[in-house]
Amino acid sequence: MSHWQGLYFRGSPCVFSTAAQQRSTGDECGPEDPRDEPKHPLSDCALEHKAIKLEEQVRDLTERYRKALADSENVRRRTQKFVEDAKLFGIQSFCRDLVEVADILEKTTESAAEEAEPSNLSPTLKKIYEGLSLIEAKLQSVFAKHGLQKMNPVGGRYDPYDHEIVCHVPAEGLQPGTIALVTQDGYKLHGRTIRHALVGVAVESQE
Repeated sequence: MSHWQGLYFRGSPCVFSTAAQQRSTGDECGPEDPRDEPKHPLSDCALEHKAIKLEEQVRDLTERYRKALADSENVRRRTQKFVEDAKLFGIQSFCRDLVEVADILEKTTESAAEEAEPSNLSPTLKKIYEGLSLIEAKLQSVFAKHGLQKMNPVGGRYDPYDHEIVCHVPAEGLQPGTIALVTQDGYKLHGRTIRHALVGVAVESQE
């Protein structure tokens, strides 16, 4: 009994030593924990491709932003122009009616002037003429205050945007194509023609 015990105890270190070595060898050579494995970074080619795509997206968004800003600015300018035009030309229709009144007043003043010549010494006619002249001058002053101006085209070149030809007259001392007479005054509101002047244009006389 003591002999087997002796062999058992003498062999036990070897057995324990072999088991320890197996555990040690297994720990060293066994598969590693997947969580401890290093992650493989993207390749240079993949990173470059991703960077290019990001740059394209940035350029596209930047271009869209610039277009949106430009469109917004255009809308703002158009709206501002519309508001300004509404302020300037909102009285355009009213001015067209007023210039007809000015025509009547002018013709009446001219008729009164003919009647109030020195040969006709009627004080009443003179007062009427003077009153009509003052009214006409005041009316033209109010027109000018609001940007409404009468055209004075006689002697100037014919312009289809401002004038309408109603007759041709012989060019006596005038260049052909120039305006020789006006049968109805034209008017502009802030530089925009609201009524064309009816004119007679000089032409070369044919012998």
